[in-house]
Amino acid sequence: MIKSRTVATAVIGATALLLSLPVAEAATCGNGPGGFEGWKREFSAEAQGKGIGQTAISALMQANYASATIAADRGQRSFQLSLDQFLAKRGATTIVAKGRQLKNSQGALFASIQQRYGVPPGPLIAIWGMETGFGSQRGNQNMLSSIATLAYDCRRPEFFTDQLYSALKLIDRGTLSGATRGSMHGEVGQTQFMPKNILAYGTGNLEVAANALNSTANFLKAHGWRAGAGYQPGEANFAAIEAWNAAGVYQKAIALMGRQIDEGGAAASR
Repeated sequence: MIKSRTVATAVIGATALLLSLPVAEAATCGNGPGGFEGWKREFSAEAQGKGIGQTAISALMQANYASATIAADRGQRSFQLSLDQFLAKRGATTIVAKGRQLKNSQGALFASIQQRYGVPPGPLIAIWGMETGFGSQRGNQNMLSSIATLAYDCRRPEFFTDQLYSALKLIDRGTLSGATRGSMHGEVGQTQFMPKNILAYGTGNLEVAANALNSTANFLKAHGWRAGAGYQPGEANFAAIEAWNAAGVYQKAIALMGRQIDEGGAAASR
């Protein structure tokens, strides 16, 4: 797929935005890399007691403290931009143009998804473009190391502990492995699913675009998407987009780009 600078800047993890503590407070966290190995041993013992198998436990014990993930988690700034600034930074014009091409070239796929889940092509394509530049930028971080580090970290341990247990279950099932690569917060696949959402909404290998798009539509439907209803702010289906990502500027960008892809309107702008 395309690898222009504008599309590369569109890459973002869907659940990396669940911000529960200010960055300044997170920076005081005392859970540095020195305690990670001991924490893994304790967590592994608890996980075994909850039925996690040896394959996943062995993978966890090979996980490394992900310093790059911590740096990325502390440095999220783009969600404080205005909508126009955010659209420009994320390469919205390129996403819309490429999205219209994909809507036409893969029309049968999007028609089948809409028939099954009620979700039109536009918002799915906008999510796909925003998350990974249509699959070209899926991340190269070790998924398990990223999620284990964030479960150990003091900023959002409850959220990422849930994700870690889900990742371990997926490794036990053979859906993921200890070598699976993803984005900074452990998101994987063409539309960047976290492990808990893979368990709940995944429909096959999410590195395959058709599976990822079906899974994304499945997620949106499960979060209240109604066939034929609008998805702009204030309309019925916007709540499903809000469930996909917690950042208001991201939600509005997806709705705007989705409409422009579906309607073939002007280049992305307010």
